[in-house]
Amino acid sequence: MAIPLQSDLQRWLDSATEAALAAGAVLQHHWGNLTSIDEKGRSGDLVTEADRGAEAAVMAVLQRHLPNEHGILAEESGAGGNPNATLLWAIDPLDGTTNYTHQYPFCAVSIGLLAEGEPVLGVIYDPIHHDLFRAATGLGATLNRRPIHVSATKQLAQSLLVTGFAYDRRETPDNNYAEFCHLTHLTQGVRRGGSAAIDLAYVACGRLDGYWERGLSPWDIAAGIALVREAGGQVTAYDGSTLEVMSGRLLATNGHIHSVMSHTLGQIKPLTLPLLDLPT
Repeated sequence: MAIPLQSDLQRWLDSATEAALAAGAVLQHHWGNLTSIDEKGRSGDLVTEADRGAEAAVMAVLQRHLPNEHGILAEESGAGGNPNATLLWAIDPLDGTTNYTHQYPFCAVSIGLLAEGEPVLGVIYDPIHHDLFRAATGLGATLNRRPIHVSATKQLAQSLLVTGFAYDRRETPDNNYAEFCHLTHLTQGVRRGGSAAIDLAYVACGRLDGYWERGLSPWDIAAGIALVREAGGQVTAYDGSTLEVMSGRLLATNGHIHSVMSHTLGQIKPLTLPLLDLPT
C-alpha cells in the first residue's frame, strides 16, 4: 500500500475535521427535535432527517476541499466520486442512530479515509459530549487536540470490553450472544454501546481495552481503525489475520490482550437456542 504524503494527510485531516464539526452542528440542532424516523428495510436500521442533514453537511465540506480523483462511500447516499479511486472516503454521518432517536447520548459522526483499502485517516466527533477524535498514519491520534494512547491493561481478567449486535441477530446463530456471555465471565465487564465509531475511539483513548463485532459496514469502522492503530493498538480479523475492512468483522484491542481475545473468540461455539417469534 502506498501511504499518502504526510502533508496531504494533514490537509485532508483538517478538511475531515471541518466536515465532522459541520455535521455535528446539524446533529446538535435536531437532538430531541426529530420529526420523522424511518426504517431502511432491515428491522432496527433507522434513518432520520438528522442523518440526511449531517451527511449533506459532510459532503458539502469535502466537495469544496477534496480532489476529484477521490472516491466516496457514504451510508445514506452510497458511492460517489471516482469509482476507480485508490483513495476512498467512508462516511457515517450519524453512527448510533437508534441511540440518537431515543436521546441516549452515545453517537458520532465518523469520517475515514482508505488508501487501497487500508484506513489511513479518521475523524470521529461526538457532538453530545463535544469529543473530537482525530488520527492519520504517522501523525498520531488525539482527543480534543491532545495525544491519546491505548490502555496498559495486560490481563483479560482486568479488562473492560465492548461489543455490539448486528441487525440480523434475530435470524442467524452467528449473532454474538455466546461471545458476549463468555467474555463477560472472563473480564471485569462487557459493554454494548451502540456506536462502533465511539467503541473504537474509546479503545484508542484507553477508556476501553478491547472491542469485537460482526455485521459492520466500512463507514462504521474505517475512521476508528485508523485511530486505534495510531494510538498504539492492534486491529485484525477475529483470528488475528490481516483485517479486510469490507468483511464487516473485526477485533480491536490495546495490543496486550489481543492474542488471548483472538484465541478465546475462536473457541466459542454459537448458541443453539431456537429463534423466537417476536411480536410485530
